[in-house]
Amino acid sequence: MSDTNRSWILVQRPVGDDFDAALKFRELPMPEPGPDEILVRTLYLSLDPANRGWMAGPTYIPAVPLDGPMWGGIQGRVVRSNSPDFQQGDIVGGFGSWSDYCVLPASGANRIPDMGGLPLTTALSLFGGAGGTAYVGVLDVGQAKAGETFVVSGAAGSVGSLAGQIAKIQGCTVIGIAGSPEKCAWLTGELGFDHAIDYKHENVRKRLAELCPKGVDLYFENVGGAVGNAVIANLAQNGRVVLCGMVSQYNNSKPEAELDMLPVLLKAGTVKGFILLNHLDRLGEASMKLAGWLAEGKIKYHADIADGLENALTAFKSLFTSGASHRGKLMVRVDPAAN
Repeated sequence: MSDTNRSWILVQRPVGDDFDAALKFRELPMPEPGPDEILVRTLYLSLDPANRGWMAGPTYIPAVPLDGPMWGGIQGRVVRSNSPDFQQGDIVGGFGSWSDYCVLPASGANRIPDMGGLPLTTALSLFGGAGGTAYVGVLDVGQAKAGETFVVSGAAGSVGSLAGQIAKIQGCTVIGIAGSPEKCAWLTGELGFDHAIDYKHENVRKRLAELCPKGVDLYFENVGGAVGNAVIANLAQNGRVVLCGMVSQYNNSKPEAELDMLPVLLKAGTVKGFILLNHLDRLGEASMKLAGWLAEGKIKYHADIADGLENALTAFKSLFTSGASHRGKLMVRVDPAAN
């Protein structure tokens, strides 16, 4: 094991999408675990739009401290343990950093069980925050019901792609909104969405009016801005909007287009936001259901993997690039030997 630890350091709060100025790749001394802590070799690093908020913060968690490693969800192998709950070689998940190695409190680490032949990336792509967020958002917050029309923006992303499939399992007519013909073809072809709208080349508001003349019963909002307003303009009577994310606005000091609440008022609709941290008690059921649907062939996932910690920033920026090619769960393989 090296005496140094490569890490992405947050040197300043990001201004707009200038992440190159905010994050620098550096070598630091190897961290040492304290009492009831474990030193983990990062295998995979999760990249999520929420990382942008953590840089600027505070949000639902404090801001990432300046001149310290950038935070992120990780999977890793325990290389040193000062806790009776973990042994060297255990595979764990937790809230770590954009680093080769990180120290986790034993109380904040979760042992990842044998995946039964599935790749380790399944834990991030399906059973982690992405699957939990989609499950809670569609079923607990959105209360999706058979026969309803369900629309999801950011539909080719990690959460959106799973949310649409969960709604389909519930018996909804599912319409996904994505940013390229290739992504739309993936949604309707491999994932089984009923329809997909390419917001870069189609008029979303007009297309939705054609596809669901009775309106949108449930909208799973991941994007905000003009796309969000186009969907809300087509809201059905008593329609519901689940606010999961607004990625189009994260890099804007002034929102391009705030969500128009007038259609919600006129249609007696409801809008409800949620953060998965407030629903962690639901993750056990979510994982069990998702595993069952996967075994039955009712749900699919995709892991989009960038190799090399040094490439984490380039991969992260693609989350905010309109028309970027990635789909499903975006992550970085930090350890080249990770399966």
